[in-house]
Amino acid sequence: MQNSAWKKSHGTSPILSMTPKKPQQWLQVVGHAGSFHVGEYGTLLKKFCKGEQECYLKLMEDPMRPFVPVYYGVVQRDEQDYNMMDNLLTSFNTPAIMDCKIGSRTYLEEELQLARERPQPRKDMYEKMVAVDPEAPTVQEHTQQAVLKTRYMQWRETLSSTTTLGFRIEGFKKPNEECHTNFKRTKSRQQVMEALSDFVESNTQTVWGYLRRLKQLRQVLESSEFFRTHEVVGSSLLFVHDHSGRTGVWMIDFGKTVALPPNLTVDHRTSWVEGNREDGYLWGLDNLIDILTDMLPLLKHGEGPPIPAQICE
Repeated sequence: MQNSAWKKSHGTSPILSMTPKKPQQWLQVVGHAGSFHVGEYGTLLKKFCKGEQECYLKLMEDPMRPFVPVYYGVVQRDEQDYNMMDNLLTSFNTPAIMDCKIGSRTYLEEELQLARERPQPRKDMYEKMVAVDPEAPTVQEHTQQAVLKTRYMQWRETLSSTTTLGFRIEGFKKPNEECHTNFKRTKSRQQVMEALSDFVESNTQTVWGYLRRLKQLRQVLESSEFFRTHEVVGSSLLFVHDHSGRTGVWMIDFGKTVALPPNLTVDHRTSWVEGNREDGYLWGLDNLIDILTDMLPLLKHGEGPPIPAQICE
């Protein structure tokens, strides 16, 4: 089934029942280059992360399963382990894709604590900060020419809609175009609406498709035991559509999704105060749904069917 460069690891059983799918390049909009490889049989290989593996194993048994990539286990290539999952682009023809990071923060509480206990100022984070705003670093940070990762991340979020709306656009790519990733200062509701309109090319049918999917996702999340008992940080929604009218939205990136302590749950809408572990995921999803809904009367192209009442609540 696989060439000699690949082998199963961690006791993963062979995948013998997978139906071969057409080859599909994985379009990486943002993130670390080299983290992904296109696998065989319509799969995607992502550099192994144990926490992410644990999440996917739980998610395969949760009502959230239809809203995440199907997970197949761990494979090894050139002595590097990878999590194997569905390549979500396989069923699309020259798709447009967007990465939207959801939640009111992108760092774990334990990262803050670790930064206090073992501060490690980073030059690369300082350079990123100065590139956006030369006045942002403190006098001490300018002297060191370095900033803590958590300091950079908290500052970064004040620039974007993460703090104002509970989500931010990381980047998108329309068919046959370069990636658009200049959204670091996209903060206001109007700015976000303009960026989303650009992504969907003012097509109401596409917006209707996304709204149906997002409302279904919200219903599932509000009843999911996994979601109720996990802090979901740094996770994204992957939006995909093509000119056939097909649309899809999936939750991806669970490397910072961690189980809550026993007897602690979160509602994902309450404002975060250090110690309560709230992540603002549903607050951001609510705002995203509201913005897409408000866009509909402003768009000109395409007709969309009404959203069924049972998923409009």
